[in-house]
Amino acid sequence: MSVTTQKIPQAQNYIGGNFNELNGHQTMEVISPLDGATLSKVPLSTATDLDAAVKAAKAAFPAWSELTSKDRVQILYKYRTLVEQNLAELAHLVHVENGKTIGEATAEVLKSIELTEFACSIPQLVQGEIMEVSKGVECRIDKKPIGVVACISPFNFPHMVPHWTVPNALALGNCVILKPSETVPLSAVRMAEMLQEAGLPDGVFNVVNGAKETVEAICDHPDITAVSFVGSTHVAKIVYKRATSNLKRCVALGGAKNHLIVLPDAHLEMTATNVAASMSGCAGQRCMAAAAMVGVGDVDHIVNRLCEVAKTIVPGDNLGSVISQAAKERIEAYITEAEAAGAKVLVDGRNANVAGKEGGFYVGATVIDYVTPDMKIAKEEVFGPVIAIIRAKNIDEAIAIENASNYGNAAAVFTQSGRHARYIMERASAGMIGVNIGVPVPREPFGFGGWNDSKFGVGDITGKSSIEFWTQPKKTTMKWNPEAFTNWMS
Repeated sequence: MSVTTQKIPQAQNYIGGNFNELNGHQTMEVISPLDGATLSKVPLSTATDLDAAVKAAKAAFPAWSELTSKDRVQILYKYRTLVEQNLAELAHLVHVENGKTIGEATAEVLKSIELTEFACSIPQLVQGEIMEVSKGVECRIDKKPIGVVACISPFNFPHMVPHWTVPNALALGNCVILKPSETVPLSAVRMAEMLQEAGLPDGVFNVVNGAKETVEAICDHPDITAVSFVGSTHVAKIVYKRATSNLKRCVALGGAKNHLIVLPDAHLEMTATNVAASMSGCAGQRCMAAAAMVGVGDVDHIVNRLCEVAKTIVPGDNLGSVISQAAKERIEAYITEAEAAGAKVLVDGRNANVAGKEGGFYVGATVIDYVTPDMKIAKEEVFGPVIAIIRAKNIDEAIAIENASNYGNAAAVFTQSGRHARYIMERASAGMIGVNIGVPVPREPFGFGGWNDSKFGVGDITGKSSIEFWTQPKKTTMKWNPEAFTNWMS
């Protein structure tokens, strides 16, 4: 029986503590990429719907922001426990709406738990600063919430990416509006249900579903003070420009073209398995996926082993689906175009089918060798389980290839030489660097964020750096002793 035979009730907006059916609104079908079956429907909200959410958040903000951070995170502790208790259910929801394998979906929800745990530690990180700056005069800094904020999340991590932002923003005293991807709205709705169960006051967290019109309304609304966005570079630029032109704070994460530089002395098995896992994990639909392997010198033995490993990655088994038929066609078009341009397809994932799920959207693991830097597949984000191998004569040429990319999310080097690793680490143009690691995602409290066209705005979206984004400093200067002499502070 299909995993998506059981339909899920229509996704609803969650505003002011209530789930709204939005009768009469235009809706869109939510399709499971596992088998192409209809899972649910999602409303396409209007600017009026967003305004209702903002009003609810504004009404809730005074009481929520006046709580101490320790009081606020008590609710997040309860929420974290609920997520852990419902891990299997939440992973299944990610599995059916996004297409990840159950193992990948479980790992995603576990990462959400880790992110919530970091938010629970925020009281220990925002205790403020105080100093006697002159005899009898003290200065202090406190971090205060900034108000009503909005988080716009993508399709590829429907549970984890909202947890990059929502728990931290809530713990710091803000009221949040979440706009999930219209293709995967179900995890966000469940998140609202569980935050409500944990005791979050009405209006503090709201979910507004929708597409382009909703995003534009968020960027334009005068009472939203900050916007976080995760998605493609093209849209990230638009959101960043529109939000900041309306005098909002904005951090917008875009796409990537991550290069793994592989030296001949790299550990054979570790390199082959890590590169394969990096390019195929989550069906390659993650901004930290390996997109290009830059082989320095004679790395044929590593390429051969990589191909062997890639052939063990089976769609519908240990490889999930891509998000849509359009995505499948786009990914396969990149492979076909590279082949026509002279690249050699060593492992071909085109035309993949899964028995019993013939309506699903699958692309098999694909390894393409002898890609040149001028080819389209070498420059653009494919967002699928595809690795393009580019050959370089030496390390400096490999670094030049990596540096030429417009993106700058991640880069990695595979070698057993500490000297060569350090040389590449210092010169790679990316915000997250790996050494013998295919997916160099920092763990909390270290922040997630790239460079160049992979990120717009200041600071990272997670970790300690995010605290500055979600707060504003209040500086207070105090003098209680009337006998203190008059100085420049008087």
